Amino acid sequence: MTTPAHRKTRPAWLEAAETILLALVLAFLLRTFVLESFQVSGSSMYPTLLNGQGVLVFKLAYLFQPPETGQIVVFRAPVTPNEDWIKRVIATPGEVVSIRRGQVYLDGKKLDEPYIRRNYAYNYGPARVPPGSLFVLGDNRPVSRDSRYFGFLKDSAVRGKAFVAWWPFGHFHLL
Repeated sequence: MTTPAHRKTRPAWLEAAETILLALVLAFLLRTFVLESFQVSGSSMYPTLLNGQGVLVFKLAYLFQPPETGQIVVFRAPVTPNEDWIKRVIATPGEVVSIRRGQVYLDGKKLDEPYIRRNYAYNYGPARVPPGSLFVLGDNRPVSRDSRYFGFLKDSAVRGKAFVAWWPFGHFHLL
């Protein structure tokens, strides 16, 4: 015959405190290393993202693979390093980017950009994206300060990949 094991009971307040502490530590680790919410400031990504809109950024997205053309990234602004900016990757290392009358060309081929609603006739390049760098542009080109303004973006400045616009809830969509 077996005797039942008796569990040593602990005060409920101690278990609650441990649970809260564990939740806070996990939330801190998640926000620091995996996911972070950012708020869009300005209209440089209109119509894809609106001023004040919240986006979730996956910080580990580029740990094993580099950014790709068309992805939206959050990065430390080269001209104001205490700010984070959000733009679209247009060209990656080794690609030649040029802009003629507002139309983007990669390695001489016209880039399909259905997210552009408002454009204007400007020119850039041609320029080859150096290793360890990206060429980024805002979707609202007339008002965007981007690689045309600050040059190539260093990979090391990229904080992560924006993958969902979550706030306000009425404007929720995958990026």
